Amino acid sequence: MGKLKVGHSMSSGHWRGGFAALCALLVGIGLARFAYTPLLPALVTEGWFSTSQAAYLGASNLAGYLAGALLARNLAARSSNRFALRAGMVLASIAFFACAQPWSFGWFFIWRFAAGLTGGILMVLAAPTVLPLVPAHRLGLAGGVIFTGVGLGIALSGTLVPVTLEWGLMETWVCLGLLAMLLTAASWNSWPVPATNDKATKASRPVASLALNSLYLEYGLNAVGLVPHMVFLVIFVAHGLDQGLTVGAFYWVLFGLGAMSGPIMMGYLADRVGFLGALRLGYGLQAIFIGALIFTDHAVALALSSLVMGAFVPGSTTLVLGRLRELLADDPTGQTGGWRLATIAFAMGQAAGAYGLSYLFDLSSNYGMLFAAGAGALVLALVLNLLIGRRT
Repeated sequence: MGKLKVGHSMSSGHWRGGFAALCALLVGIGLARFAYTPLLPALVTEGWFSTSQAAYLGASNLAGYLAGALLARNLAARSSNRFALRAGMVLASIAFFACAQPWSFGWFFIWRFAAGLTGGILMVLAAPTVLPLVPAHRLGLAGGVIFTGVGLGIALSGTLVPVTLEWGLMETWVCLGLLAMLLTAASWNSWPVPATNDKATKASRPVASLALNSLYLEYGLNAVGLVPHMVFLVIFVAHGLDQGLTVGAFYWVLFGLGAMSGPIMMGYLADRVGFLGALRLGYGLQAIFIGALIFTDHAVALALSSLVMGAFVPGSTTLVLGRLRELLADDPTGQTGGWRLATIAFAMGQAAGAYGLSYLFDLSSNYGMLFAAGAGALVLALVLNLLIGRRT
């Protein structure tokens, strides 16, 4: 990143920037993506869309996220990181209001795509804009605080949406839009200010290395490993175990609680054992707790698995970003480009995992195979990291 001037001390500046980045991910990922999950049944029940149409609308958000990750660097280079981040949060807020009326499937598709687009932009730019201000010994904690925004968004959407749906579906979309606008306004002046007449530093493509390319692939595999919980957890409990939607929702709440605490816990761990050690531990823990569901559906196992896998939805992002910054410590301008490539790898892994595991489930109707595939992807990520670590 280029030189940054802040009006307060370095300590004050990096925490204000961290607050802004937290709000950005809360709006762009926590709300713009995850609020759709509890809204989806209501869209079908109220007759706005059929089940298949609602599923395609969810896919449009995922496609938008990938597009945003691809476009973020050029958008920031043509304006500034600060402008791109503010514009992304504003567009995400507008998308909620635009979805308050079911004018047509095409209209909704465009705005769900736009919501995903802003998520990709905010994920690529938010943390790299702020973290250069953070002292090295605080990087793990600062990254954890930033990515807590994802978990907060999951928790807020899981509690706010059921309440507002009692008023109506249109009112729910409006409430989400108002919340997004409030967070956008609260963080507006907290972004670091570029030096006068200095546009965002162009994020160069980082110098390729075996360890860096492995990290991208590992992050994509981690995304595949998270899919069984992110997509199938509630339906597994409600239908697969025949425990009903109320019990399924309970485990989703646990998943959200894990997502709230995960980033700070992972950042705290990384500050003490290093990002590489924490990343390897993370791969192992995820493989264990998702693999456990192949063999047991005991309530304790389900609860622990929900909490741990929820923690790693944003927690893995904290660890991968920290590790990437270690690998590119001598290439500051390559760090944003590297994070963009990592985000693209995650988006592609998530898309491939979601569609691939859905197809697998259609063929087999076997939830155990889904958890086995997720655990296998995480074991592969760990093995790859260990092998590359020895060679480098």
